[in-house]
Amino acid sequence: MNRRKYSIFGATFLIAAAGVSPAMAQTFQNYRCADGTQFIVGFFEYDNRAHLQIDGKAVTLARRFGLSGARYSGGGVILKIARTGTTVKHARRLVTACELS
Repeated sequence: MNRRKYSIFGATFLIAAAGVSPAMAQTFQNYRCADGTQFIVGFFEYDNRAHLQIDGKAVTLARRFGLSGARYSGGGVILKIARTGTTVKHARRLVTACELS
């Protein structure tokens, strides 16, 4: 059986060549933050992690326990998505508010 590896935002998927298509993202969201930061976050079906493209690099964030909303962290990045708003902290910067763009 011929297998191919696909890498999307740091997540690797093995796909069999027997007519199976690559895993598709369920959701992509573009954000702009108060400090000028811009990033794209992707959420994939059957994966509880968040896949970010920020500062020109791909970072995979693991889901963490959060009291309200969703909290993800990894690779020096913390992303919080709640009803009250979205914030990101990265690259030794302070937490900044972000909104969908």
